[in-house]
Amino acid sequence: MTGFEEKLRAHLVFIYGESQAKKVLPRLLAQIQAFRARHPGLTQGNGGERVDAKDAILITYGDMVQQEGEKPLRTLATFLRRHLREVVSGVHLLPFFPYSSDDGFSVIDYRQVDPRLGDWEDIHRLGEDFRLMFDAVINHISAQSAAFQGFLRGDPNYEAFFTVIQPGTDLSSVFRPRATPLLTPFQTPSGEKLVWTTFSADQIDLNYANPAVLLEAIAILLFYVAQGAEFIRLDAATFLWKEIGTTCANLPRTHRLIQLMRTVLDMTAPRVALITETNVPHRENIAYFGDGHNEAQMVYNFALPILTLHAFHQQDATVLTDWAASLTLPSDEVTFFNFLASHDGIGITPAKNILPAEEIQAILRRVQALGGYVSYKSNSDGSQSPYELNINYLDALGDPDNPTETNAEIVARFLASQSIMLALRGIPGIYFHSLFGSRNWRKGVEATGRYRTINREKMQLETLEQALQDSNSLPAQVFAGYAHLLRLRREHPAFHPLGAQRILRLHPQVFAVERTARQGKESILCLTNITPGAITVPIKKHAAQSTDVLSGERFSSSGKQLLVHLAPYQARWLRVSG
Repeated sequence: MTGFEEKLRAHLVFIYGESQAKKVLPRLLAQIQAFRARHPGLTQGNGGERVDAKDAILITYGDMVQQEGEKPLRTLATFLRRHLREVVSGVHLLPFFPYSSDDGFSVIDYRQVDPRLGDWEDIHRLGEDFRLMFDAVINHISAQSAAFQGFLRGDPNYEAFFTVIQPGTDLSSVFRPRATPLLTPFQTPSGEKLVWTTFSADQIDLNYANPAVLLEAIAILLFYVAQGAEFIRLDAATFLWKEIGTTCANLPRTHRLIQLMRTVLDMTAPRVALITETNVPHRENIAYFGDGHNEAQMVYNFALPILTLHAFHQQDATVLTDWAASLTLPSDEVTFFNFLASHDGIGITPAKNILPAEEIQAILRRVQALGGYVSYKSNSDGSQSPYELNINYLDALGDPDNPTETNAEIVARFLASQSIMLALRGIPGIYFHSLFGSRNWRKGVEATGRYRTINREKMQLETLEQALQDSNSLPAQVFAGYAHLLRLRREHPAFHPLGAQRILRLHPQVFAVERTARQGKESILCLTNITPGAITVPIKKHAAQSTDVLSGERFSSSGKQLLVHLAPYQARWLRVSG
């Protein structure tokens, strides 16, 4: 037995026990061997590093840009080639499969492209210009899926695919990310059954206590790799394993399932990275790195959006700085997936034990004053608590006491927030609407009745491109500034996602991070003024001369320190030049 095979056996024994592991291992190895035979090039890899400073990933739905008479995936590809080929390296296509609810996250068929969007050829063509990231929505499946419909018919093949709970079972310890019921009753040939539904009655949790479910999940992952996915996002990975009497979140077997998936990919496609989406408190979130060699290569940096928002609201970067200074990585094989906005809301849970309750409440009030919403989750005692903020990030940064801000002020503040995310160690993930300064889409919320719709507006290609051609428009100004940041970032090895990072405490109203290339040949000090006032920052023990790579401005030291002026909401990336 090879080292990889022994790892698989150990994972299976931990998850299912010795007896079950003996039955499952041959079937799993057969899957792996068949894939390796069909795709020898993927198994061998292509050498070199998995990621570098050029990598930044756009997060988008397949139909975010539309044009009458054309499949949305083709329209999206045209737009991205025209405007983003030299700006981002990859595209995270949010679920593009046939679905029944939740804007794609209730998947009916994992192996088909929603025909309303396009087909697999459209996906492959997009992959010719951009690295692809797919969602593996394998914690749950649509109630309309063939598997769950088989369960409802009493098909023995699917009898144990889902978690059925006996009436009266004490589930009070279960962590709830929603305010909806945890169990949903369904009629079957053998009577009514209470089925586990973490997110909604249409999203049926899969039962990984059944090894057949795991084998099917592995088959889906390998299918995505064969279709060109270089990054695979494990959606809602927190909840994969259920165990009565526990929180059913972040359980040891959940981690072991992900470690098994990592081992399978190491055996079949070592260039492919797993990214865990675990919207939980920061300490629990970073546990998905494992030991740095055996679990996810990237984790979503969920605390970053809320802490950055807090810094701008308070005009004080102290908490953000202290938290960032605590960020460590367990190895040089892993890094963070940094983001400020996504298709979901801004998670509040990651700030637990970082921000005091009164400051979180202040954020909630301000977001609501700015036209946003607050979504809640149920607690074990029957109460509810805030779970996420639903608002476009640009609007979330606003000042409700100053409703007549100019575009210049809005753009400067927004780009300042993004510059922090781009400077930190990791891969930047940029939500489509962030690139163009989109505003709250409250009409969408009114139409769907769902708060998350507020930042999921679909855009017409002609309208968007007209806005980008108007240099006075907010979309044009945000995009020009954002593209400038991204183009410069990719030119500097100091921003390598695995390069060194040092957080500096220079001024409470300035976020400062020094990045160094992996080979140590370049260092860049990134400074961001998070306030509407000008600040001059003295930097001690600095080189004689520095150049701001964002503006081209040069600075010379005065005596033993360098004095750097920051205009309101200005970011500077200072590269040592002498």
